[in-house]
Order: sequence, then C-alpha cells, then structure tokens
Amino acid sequence: MRGCMETSDLIARAVAGDHDAFRELVEVHSHELQVHCYRILGSVQDAEDALQETLVSAWRSLGDFGQRSSLRTWLYQIATNRCLSMLRADSRRPRSATSLPDVSLPEPTGVSDVPPWLEPYPDVLLDKLVDQAPGPEARYETTEAISLAFITALQLLPPRQRAVLVLRDVLGYRAGEAAQMLDATQESVHSALKRARATVDNYLAESGSGRPAYQPDTAAEHRLVARLTDAIERADLEALVGLLVADVRLSMPPAMVEYRGVDVARRIFTTVTFRPGRSYRVVPTRANGQPTFGMYMADPHTGVYRGYSLLVVTIVGYRITVVTGFDASLIPRFGLPRTLHGTD
Repeated sequence: MRGCMETSDLIARAVAGDHDAFRELVEVHSHELQVHCYRILGSVQDAEDALQETLVSAWRSLGDFGQRSSLRTWLYQIATNRCLSMLRADSRRPRSATSLPDVSLPEPTGVSDVPPWLEPYPDVLLDKLVDQAPGPEARYETTEAISLAFITALQLLPPRQRAVLVLRDVLGYRAGEAAQMLDATQESVHSALKRARATVDNYLAESGSGRPAYQPDTAAEHRLVARLTDAIERADLEALVGLLVADVRLSMPPAMVEYRGVDVARRIFTTVTFRPGRSYRVVPTRANGQPTFGMYMADPHTGVYRGYSLLVVTIVGYRITVVTGFDASLIPRFGLPRTLHGTD
C-alpha cells in the first residue's frame, strides 16, 4: 500500500512538471525497457533511441496515464509501439547485404539468416535483469531470451508477430493484456503468437544453437575460453579447429553470408586469420549471455594491436557450434580499448 501511495505521489508531482519525480518513477524500469527494445529491434543503437523516445512520450502523456494499469505495463506499451513505428519507418537499417570484409575469404556456402543490422548486447548491461521475474505466461526466462540465436530468430518475424511473442513468451503478459497494449483483438494475438512460435522454434532447432540458455561463467566455459584465446594468440590452427563441431556455422554481419562446416572454417583460418605476418591479442568478454572475444591485430610498423573484430561464440557441450564476427567498431561498447600496446 505504501509503495502505491508513493508512486501516486510521484506521478502527481511529475504531472505537475517535476522532472526529478518523473526520473525517479521511470529509472527503475529504464534498463529493462532498453533490453525489450533491443529484442524487438536487434540493434543496441536503435534500442537506445527507442528508449529515449519512449521516455519523452511518457513524460508528455503522463497526465493521460490514469493508473488503469501498472506504470511498468504502460511504459512497455509505449516502448513496444515506439519500436513498431521505427520498424515501419525502417529508414536506418541496411536493406541489402554489404560486401565481405576481407576479399580473400572463400566463396560462402550459403546466405546467413543473421540480419545486417544485428548487434551484440554487452552482458555487463544484463546484470540488472537477473532478478526481473517474467509474468505467469512466459515460456522463456528473462535472461534466457537474450541469446544471439533468439534475437536473430525474432528478426525473422514480421514486426507485429515479433512484438506479440516478446510480450507473451518473454515478458509473460496474458493475451488480453498484450491485445490491449497493441490495440488488437485477442484472436489476432493468438494467431500471431502461433505463427511466431513456429518460426522461432524451427529456426532454433535448425540453427545449431538449440534452445537458448543463459549459463554464465561455468568452469567448462572458462576452460574453453582460455583454449580459444591461446589458440588464436599462438596461431595454432589445429587447436582452434579442434574446438569446433563438424558442422560449425560462421557468419559476419552486416555481410549476409554463411560458412558452414569445419573444413571451410579451416580454410578461412588458414588463408585469412593466420595469414603470414598477422598476429593477434585476444581479450575475453561476454555478450548476449555468451562468450565473446575482442580480437586485436598487430600493426607491423608500430607494434600496436588495433581492434580487428568482435567474436561471439555459441557453445553446446564442450564445442563451439556458431561463430558470429562483428565489426571492431563495436568493441568500445564492451568497455574494451580500441588499441592494445605490446606491454598491455
């Protein structure tokens, strides 16, 4: 009761123009709202923009809130519809595949499902979500639904299906609540959810990622991270290949190409990664609940190691099933430096 009274007081003060009261109201929800926007949009930058637009809209319309639902639900409604509006505009997203980042790469074995706008989400920003329990209708734990495979699967859905699945299966809202948030009928929500679940389940089953799971910092994972780091820094091809499953998948957005199979991976590591004259330093981190590596390549003229790429790996058992390589421009988002010196 006391909490409700305090919330009502803050709302009244915020409606009267008290910015500090509004900030106190929304700050407890702002991070989970950003993750929600990231799930729907697949881009950290777009999610940050959507969050800011959500908060601006909430500030302007707080007088119309009326407390007919919880403040959290009302904010999720605004955020979800803000994301859908951004997807309809679709002006900031690459509409076609870019060229391969290295011309010496072999011919791809297929087209990747990973969209060109997909970005990894730093695990350090997920720590605050661990205690955020989903509602009674959820099929996924809050942190379970952050894996790169799950985010990729969401991007395969039409926007409305994407929003319905996140509201129902990740956040656990009931069908009637989701329908109200989307200004839709319960029948349309049920229909959209059925189609969305089929697409997501099929993708996860076929992608080699399996059901996404958030398993931070296990001893087995630590050993694999250490072995992968050592193999890259020593340019040990056999040790690196030995960490991969036979049908490993490699992709590198925004180029929508895929390489599948350990033999193709061996050719890439031989002709590109371990090309004569190249050497690396590797700094482990985490993204989307998965082991991630900042790779730095040595500048032969200065001895400085410059950011080369960000690798996110999916592990099943004790082997790597998927490697997704992102542009080095994303490295600073993980608190990693752009360059390393030989003594670092």
